[in-house]
Amino acid sequence: MLFNSIEFVFFLPIVFLVYWGLLKNSIKGQNIWLFLASYFFYGWWDWRFLFLIFFSSIVDYTIGLNMAKTNEPSRRKLLLYLSLFINLGFLCYFKYFNFFLDSFEGAFTFFGNPIGSSRLNIILPVGISFYTFQTLSYTIDIYKREMEPTKDIISFFTFVSFFPQLVAGPIERASHLLPQFSRPRIFDYSKISNGAKLMLWGLFMKVVVADRLALYVDDVYVELVNHSWLTLFTAHAFFAFQIYCDFAGYSLIAIGCAKLFDFDLMENFRRPYFATSFKSFWSRWHISLSTWFRDYVYIPMGGNRRGKFYAGVNLLLTFIISGFWHGANWTYIIWGGLHGSYQIFEKYGPKVRLPNAINWIIVFSLTCLAWVFFRAPSVSDAFLILERIVTFQGSGLYFGDKGIFLFSLFSLGVLLLHDYVVEFKPHFQLIYHPRPIIRYAIIIALMIYITSFGVFDESQFIYFQF
Repeated sequence: MLFNSIEFVFFLPIVFLVYWGLLKNSIKGQNIWLFLASYFFYGWWDWRFLFLIFFSSIVDYTIGLNMAKTNEPSRRKLLLYLSLFINLGFLCYFKYFNFFLDSFEGAFTFFGNPIGSSRLNIILPVGISFYTFQTLSYTIDIYKREMEPTKDIISFFTFVSFFPQLVAGPIERASHLLPQFSRPRIFDYSKISNGAKLMLWGLFMKVVVADRLALYVDDVYVELVNHSWLTLFTAHAFFAFQIYCDFAGYSLIAIGCAKLFDFDLMENFRRPYFATSFKSFWSRWHISLSTWFRDYVYIPMGGNRRGKFYAGVNLLLTFIISGFWHGANWTYIIWGGLHGSYQIFEKYGPKVRLPNAINWIIVFSLTCLAWVFFRAPSVSDAFLILERIVTFQGSGLYFGDKGIFLFSLFSLGVLLLHDYVVEFKPHFQLIYHPRPIIRYAIIIALMIYITSFGVFDESQFIYFQF
């Protein structure tokens, strides 16, 4: 089920009304209802994969309890390895099996010994990369004695499957989200109102900005070789904002939706394209994932404790793994490697003081360069695009449907104005204006804008494929 689908329009009010109407005074009842709603939400896509998330939940719930019962280091480590093996095993099979097979064949072909093998028609379960990392953080934190396991099986199962953030994050830590299933919940009108506003703005980012930019970007990608360097450059500048609005829009809807039920999810995006350094960019972009890799990959590998060389290696490997997490394609690995290289050069390269405006241009331009690999279907296509751009091949700018193109620019301008205000003049946010008449006028105008100009074809959020 998608947030921008007609099914969700009916699903959410029913869940909300039962939760606050019939079960307001029962924490256990609310948790059971959220558990059932979350499994229904996930099963709407493909009920067969409910078993997978159920099995992953029961494995880590059981391992967590058993790990807490023993102080024997070897047994605790064995239980941790079991959790890693089962969870990552499922992830590797569903997401990476054919990639490894193709790479294996390619290596043999390169050395003159081509082999043939059959590929499996494997369906990637929606959200598996997200809920796998969420459950792994639970067992790892118990192993490190940073938290105690829960004995409440319903709370744990709902923590894993919580429908607002199940399929594309934010990737929550058990220490933050799990205790919220045990505390009393209060029907707070202001919190619910703020949640609804976040959902509304997230929907604007998705259906008005991201999906309209996608119409142009996808059109250009149909015939890459026939487009000029300026068109390809424009398409990838558009894609930078398409993926931002698509994923940040989803995150805002998820955070806002959770607030409707008195849950707080972590912030996942913080206006990343205002960053003037790559360190700042990654403190603003997909925060739940970048902090996950920092805490569970980079630091355990040694972090920066063994000098600059090993710190650089650890940083590069972490970003390469992060790229591989995004998808089973060498394009994602290169994307991760580029960002790792940017970070290393910024941290350990020559220090040159430049105006913030120049730093912003450098960061945004190199980020867009990396997005070429992220969007391109293959490495060869990515290099073709870059070759045409850097050698200024072709002339003119392809507009496609000029109405869509110009409206996309206008909507993008509205987004940038909003982000600028939030970043630099937060007290000017009209949607939170103290005068109700202004506040409601802005909200109504935004709703009319969304319903009039949004793309309502139930297009998937980009990060669903990860």
